[in-house]
Amino acid sequence: MTNVIYYTTLKGEVPVKDFISSLSSSDKAKISRVILSIEHYGLIIAIRHIKKLTGTPLWEIRILGQNSIRVLYATFEKDVVILLHGFVKKSQKTPGKELSIAAKRLQEWVARPTVA
Repeated sequence: MTNVIYYTTLKGEVPVKDFISSLSSSDKAKISRVILSIEHYGLIIAIRHIKKLTGTPLWEIRILGQNSIRVLYATFEKDVVILLHGFVKKSQKTPGKELSIAAKRLQEWVARPTVA
């Protein structure tokens, strides 16, 4: 099993869950199914839905269809995934703005003190 963590802001907001909630019911079902598969079976089960973003520590979950949905994430240790940012991709290349948001969230999350 893989521990899938949703990035949470210091104010308690969960941007990826908010993004998923904003999607149509069919898109919501698609992304939820992939995330549940990752939780239960690991990233290897979702290999056709994931892609490494070159030059960054980020990966993306890709949901194709009428909307090209992306959820950017990073991995920690062997079985820890943190979902950082979600968006609907409208161009061939992943926009720098979207990468920047995910990278900033990752940096902030890593810098947080751990609670034992």
